[in-house]
Amino acid sequence: MKLYDYWRSSAAYRVRIALNLKQLDVEQIPVDLRTGEQQGDYKSINPSGLIPALDLQPGILHQSLAIIEYLDERVAQPRLLPSEPLERARVRALSQDIASDIHPVNNLRVLNRLREQFQASEQQILEWYRHWIETGFRALESEARRYGSDDWFFRNRLSLVDVVLVPQVYNAYRFDVDMSRYPRLRHIYHSANTLEAFAKAAPEQQAQP
Repeated sequence: MKLYDYWRSSAAYRVRIALNLKQLDVEQIPVDLRTGEQQGDYKSINPSGLIPALDLQPGILHQSLAIIEYLDERVAQPRLLPSEPLERARVRALSQDIASDIHPVNNLRVLNRLREQFQASEQQILEWYRHWIETGFRALESEARRYGSDDWFFRNRLSLVDVVLVPQVYNAYRFDVDMSRYPRLRHIYHSANTLEAFAKAAPEQQAQP
């Protein structure tokens, strides 16, 4: 398998965590989003120009949650989605609260559009970024208290929600969001990062262009 990757991509970060948890070997192929490399030859891999894409040889998958669910079906342990239908739907919904509602509005292409079309200053970009993280995190903190255990977001076991949450909390720290307001999310983040699969997937551990 080949993973088309960018070291700071939250979506790619999720997939790296899942690959590590499943102990699957993959060749990582960096695509530099800062220089616009995704708008060149990479579009023959993923016409949207978005990261990540997983080349299964044959066949290519894009969209991080679809990739992770494929990996979860391919390799049984550790199971990231519950077997019971309602619980599985809840884990998917919580994961999409992050991947579909928080992350897209803070994606690099959105931030660049704010700069280019509306001449947003870097301070305004920072305020935009924090606003959407904090809006989402307030709800997630409540959900984590409803469903979580001491160390994990959903029930008492590692799940897809944790895999999606950790990159988003990483970004929150990077943009100086006050995580003391979200103690459950902060604890899950630090607990997950005691596992090698999470720690090795961190941006600082990846090849940088």
